[in-house]
Amino acid sequence: MQHTILIIEDDADIAEGLQYNLKREGFRPVIAESGEKGLRLALDEKHRPSLILLDLMLPGMSGMELCRRLRRESLTEKTPVIMLTAKAAEGDKILGLDTGADDYIIKPFSIKEVIARVRAVLRRVETDSSPAYSDAQLSVDFADMRVTCTDRQVKLTRKEFALLEHLIQNSGRVASRQQLLDNVWGYSYFGDTRTLDVHIRRLRQKLDECGSCIETVVGVGYRFIGCK
Repeated sequence: MQHTILIIEDDADIAEGLQYNLKREGFRPVIAESGEKGLRLALDEKHRPSLILLDLMLPGMSGMELCRRLRRESLTEKTPVIMLTAKAAEGDKILGLDTGADDYIIKPFSIKEVIARVRAVLRRVETDSSPAYSDAQLSVDFADMRVTCTDRQVKLTRKEFALLEHLIQNSGRVASRQQLLDNVWGYSYFGDTRTLDVHIRRLRQKLDECGSCIETVVGVGYRFIGCK
């Protein structure tokens, strides 16, 4: 399968460099010079992109605003987005991830790094479609909402299961508090993030010895690291 990569970048040199190298690697790159054009191409049902490379400093609609729009649309809510930006501050990176980006690459960047990140994100997306998860202690059947830890069945509420499922499907990546709230409670949720922390604490307690598979990333959110 040839993956379509949508490049939303107003710098012609950067866009053409990405296009040339992605094409050499077997991808089908498409360029949009503005956020508005990028949104139209992203929502094209006949030529849906497998992944979007998104510059943040765009004329008209900013990259951040566009990412929020993409995450609100059912057609693109799960389309992987890698942000490309010159903003290197930690706060900018956290904001980008909170907005819904799957990865964040600082300019100037190596083309080889971009291609490696593209392949890694696409691999994760393909892995996320797996109907089940299993490691040395924890087993999760996503279809039947069945969870076992060391052969003991764990009873979870729907919210707790949805949290665990999202963390597993983003295994190894930090999920910010806002991302978890958006994905589990919905984009209309504007409540206190302490609600999330309470649910995570209860989830860990119910998982018992498997609770350590969820790691706290101080000041950002949580990460699923699995049980060894």
